[in-house]
Amino acid sequence: MQPGSHNVSHLLRQMRGGDKEAENRLWDRLYPELHRLAERYRRTERPDHTLSPTAILHEAYLRLVAQREKTWENKLHFTGVAAQVMRRVLVDYARDYHVEKRAGAHTHVELDEQFFAAPERARNIVALDEALAELEKLDPQQSRVVELRFFGGLTEKETAEILGIGVRTVTRELSLGKAWLCGRLKVRDG
Repeated sequence: MQPGSHNVSHLLRQMRGGDKEAENRLWDRLYPELHRLAERYRRTERPDHTLSPTAILHEAYLRLVAQREKTWENKLHFTGVAAQVMRRVLVDYARDYHVEKRAGAHTHVELDEQFFAAPERARNIVALDEALAELEKLDPQQSRVVELRFFGGLTEKETAEILGIGVRTVTRELSLGKAWLCGRLKVRDG
């Protein structure tokens, strides 16, 4: 168990019980860690990107507190959901402000760490999001593994813990999911 995760689990239980103050304490407790995650996302954006890490996190916060079902089990689960919501914030931003219609053309990108630093990132992120949505219909677990590893920045061990599967299963699902996405996006494996 990670340091402080017991405290977070306790706050999550209190929050599920209707304790609004527990929700505030949870955010106070996790804000620095979530802000670092938002900073990681921001570093992968192009230099003229206008969303700050704070703006990414605050938009994610608004979306998370608006959820009716707050059934987060522990710190890793909550962090994984927060990472997913931050991804949605960036995808929505890319769609709304920086994406031209692709007119059915496939985007050719490298699906590796450089993918997130590419100048055409807004177009890449939308293409990847669409492909992940397709993969989720075919294999939800593979889609979630890819999402947690690439967008959430979680380790294979953390991903395994959140999903309740073995590390070797995460490794296999990541490999299969990445291969499927590479084929779907017609990308070179980097």
